[in-house]
Amino acid sequence: MPRLTTLLVAAVATLPIAALPIAARADVVLSSNDAHTVMDAGKNMIAPNPAGADTVTVIDVKSYPPKIKATFEAPGSVVGPPGAIWISKDESWGIVTSATKADPASKAGGISPDDRVSVFDLTSNPPKVVQALTSGLGATQVRVSPNGELALIANRTEGTVSVFTVKDKRLTNVGKVDTGNPKSLPSAVVFVDDKTALLTRGGDNMVNVLHIDGTTVTIDPRQITTGISPYTMDINAAHTLAAVSNMGKGDGDQDSVSLIDLKSKPFHTVGTFGVPSGPEPLKFSPDGRYLAVGAQNGSTKPATHPFHHDNGLLGLYAVEGQTLRKVAQTTVGPWAEATAFSRDGKTVLVQSMQDRTIEVFRWNGKTLARGKSLPVQGAGPESFATAW
Repeated sequence: MPRLTTLLVAAVATLPIAALPIAARADVVLSSNDAHTVMDAGKNMIAPNPAGADTVTVIDVKSYPPKIKATFEAPGSVVGPPGAIWISKDESWGIVTSATKADPASKAGGISPDDRVSVFDLTSNPPKVVQALTSGLGATQVRVSPNGELALIANRTEGTVSVFTVKDKRLTNVGKVDTGNPKSLPSAVVFVDDKTALLTRGGDNMVNVLHIDGTTVTIDPRQITTGISPYTMDINAAHTLAAVSNMGKGDGDQDSVSLIDLKSKPFHTVGTFGVPSGPEPLKFSPDGRYLAVGAQNGSTKPATHPFHHDNGLLGLYAVEGQTLRKVAQTTVGPWAEATAFSRDGKTVLVQSMQDRTIEVFRWNGKTLARGKSLPVQGAGPESFATAW
């Protein structure tokens, strides 16, 4: 080894761990945390008094057990599907949105719609927000195209999708796509490829195909039908299958998850499978062999409600072609939000918004073994992001 290279290696080796960028030393899961929303005794969402600062938590999942490495302030919200945060493939930067904010003047529990979008740098120590801009009211799930050139954000309150160009880890707003229905509740958006994306619309019960030509985004006239109130959506790593949670009417009945075939033209639903009530958490394993489906399971209902339960649920389903088979199920905390896998698929995380914890499980393909939970200080975890 040349002497200069030897000296450089030695110098890097002597740097304190704290001086190295977080993304350079770990596989990380990001958790967006809402500090301005809690539930009262009647299970109505209200703002605490005083409301705290929303945050993002950086969790190292490269080894087990996972560890919290950093927390920094950035606006976020529990309203909307739990995909309101995104991280780049190299884990150097990301985007988080905020669908609501604390507002003392609001009659809706002191909470009003928000439109803030924050771009953050994960290579700084500590991580920090480096760009603040706006999308549309109810800004929720955010995703960036595979080529890294375009970002889409679903705006639930106003029934639109915002379009941003991406350059040098910064966003520029270039327009909006109107769904044609202000009550469509656009929720989750995912890219199939650089030319195509999918959008769930919980307000009018459909999934749209979005066609992308440069910065022009249009809605395909053919609607995909999954179930009542399609909400959370994920796509497998091979981009051959999308999964959609259908939240139903949220009144204790069994709900469903649908699979959409992305190899067919046009895309179409190939199966809908019954799951416990309130399947908001939804995530494919990195290898696509399993689908994690959580359930709020009546835990967001008042104690007097006939379908109230103290706990949520987490189910692991084997993906067998275009069908699902339940392999394991366990209880989790109330008000379950997002779920995430480690890169190797052996660690599963689940957010409990009410308990303000992130529950940890080890997964071996057959059973879920509970580990020590990670507490989130001062806020409820509500969205996850991974680079895989």
